[in-house]
Amino acid sequence: MDWNSEQYLKFKTERTQPAIDLVSRINTPNPRKILDVGCGPGNSTEVLYNKYPDAYILGVDKSEEMIKTAKLKYPNLDFKICDVSKDLSELDGDFDIVFSNACIQWVPDHKHLLENMLNLLNNNGVLAVQIPMHYNEPIHKAIDELASSEKWRKYFAGLQVFHTLSRSEYYDLLSEISEEFIIWETVYYHVMKSHHDILEWYRGSGLRPYLDLLPETERTVFEAELMKVLTQRYPRQKNGDIIFRFPRFFFIAYPKR
Repeated sequence: MDWNSEQYLKFKTERTQPAIDLVSRINTPNPRKILDVGCGPGNSTEVLYNKYPDAYILGVDKSEEMIKTAKLKYPNLDFKICDVSKDLSELDGDFDIVFSNACIQWVPDHKHLLENMLNLLNNNGVLAVQIPMHYNEPIHKAIDELASSEKWRKYFAGLQVFHTLSRSEYYDLLSEISEEFIIWETVYYHVMKSHHDILEWYRGSGLRPYLDLLPETERTVFEAELMKVLTQRYPRQKNGDIIFRFPRFFFIAYPKR
């Protein structure tokens, strides 16, 4: 899947707030080494740097375009390409913090992935993760319904976009692989000025796998049909604004000693 950092950063403030909230819950004093898994264009890595300016911070991402943008925007930080589904073991390890904001939903086999992330920590390290949990929200249901309709399903046969587990599955998994952990969830209420803004948001993330599989001539048609559904399912407030709910799931975990 191709990523577009410019599209992603159109809602930088909203996308970065969960990283700020997650970092605020990390209590590690004076960390030496921090890893940002799925750093994207570097906005979450900057949040880590703002709290820990004296630490060595490495941001990794599979997307060459995202890493290129991150290096240009934050030349004082270190970034490299890494496919976290298979290449995490190639990193040095001994990190005080392994951090991931809105990344691992794209990666399969979370048991294996989270075990590998914990293994990169030193004995006193901490794993801090945020995962979107928006799959029961109108936008996600609308995309699923449209993609599985008779008109469009031929383009998306076998497509699995996200690999997110349920909240209870994460609880059981973390109970098995970590020494201790905490979990919580926050629902963000983003204010959008138009339904087009919601579409623009998803063009930078959850809609990309679908658009990538469509012929270029069909993308605008697919988006137009999606827009019709969005206008029905996201009513305007009295002042014309639109409330765009976005639940996010967080956890902080510690490696077994």
